[in-house]
Amino acid sequence: MHCVSGKHSVMMVSFCQGALLLSLAAAMAVYADMKVDCGPDFVTLMWTESRPQADTSRLRLGNCFPTSFSAGEAYFYVDLTDCNFRRLVTGDALVYSNDLTYVASADSYNLAFTHPVVCAYDRPKDWYATIYDPVFKTYSLGDLQFNIGLMNDDFSGPAESTRFPLGSIIPIMASVVQETHQPLLLLLEECVAATTPELYPESTMYPIISNKGCLLESVSSRSKFEPRQKSSEIRLSLQTFTFAMGEEVFIHCTLLAWDPNGLDSTKKACHFVEGHGWELLDNLAQSNLCDCCESKCKSRRQRSVASEKHGMVHKAVIGPFTITDLNS
Repeated sequence: MHCVSGKHSVMMVSFCQGALLLSLAAAMAVYADMKVDCGPDFVTLMWTESRPQADTSRLRLGNCFPTSFSAGEAYFYVDLTDCNFRRLVTGDALVYSNDLTYVASADSYNLAFTHPVVCAYDRPKDWYATIYDPVFKTYSLGDLQFNIGLMNDDFSGPAESTRFPLGSIIPIMASVVQETHQPLLLLLEECVAATTPELYPESTMYPIISNKGCLLESVSSRSKFEPRQKSSEIRLSLQTFTFAMGEEVFIHCTLLAWDPNGLDSTKKACHFVEGHGWELLDNLAQSNLCDCCESKCKSRRQRSVASEKHGMVHKAVIGPFTITDLNS
């Protein structure tokens, strides 16, 4: 249920599912409608643009890309624990805040803007701040060594060049060395291309893998995951794209080493196969785990120290490399 709508040149206040939603107007007039729903532990946001030249794929909620977008709309379905939501406890209220931003391109007539989004809830009587909240990056399984890089055409060695013509395939391989560990399955949870070796809020980015392991590029190109040679490796054939053509490009990825028996809709490697739809790399019979690639792949609501022992995450950067015009 959407609980807020209207032209965003005024302040709006509305109640939704027991939560007070505050949506403050941007300093500049923006020609769009925004509808927001504060759920018990998630937020949905629909942004509808009236300007035909606006690129809705450039909207960000915190550090999250749109769950889906079209020529005039962007839709977000996110957990309050994702997207860098900020949490503040004030008296009897539990407040979550974030920013909806528009990252304008250098040649765009549309100006960048930031729009606050705040959800305030009644503080549960039995709620107390967590003293220790285990996450993958702080839970040690010992020394795992992650590797990722550009490869040659048959993945037998490193790439001989960092220049790739438009339309060609960029072979990418990631691996994890696990000499003293139980077998782990390596997954690419998220990858975005950018023109900088580090990501900033104003960085120009291009999503490649999103939604917990969905290879977005496979929908409209020849990009795909290659069959595994071993569980601790994952190979990606990525078709070059027009993003930042002629410039230095870096690919920022989140690698996940996971229990091979613990695949679910948030721990997977999925690519789109023409004529078949979304398929799971590691078990075609379980391709239903990829059904959420068209919507929102939800994370588990309850986490424990035991469940965190299944894996570790690591952030890595590939590049720089350059995509060249065939005519150049």
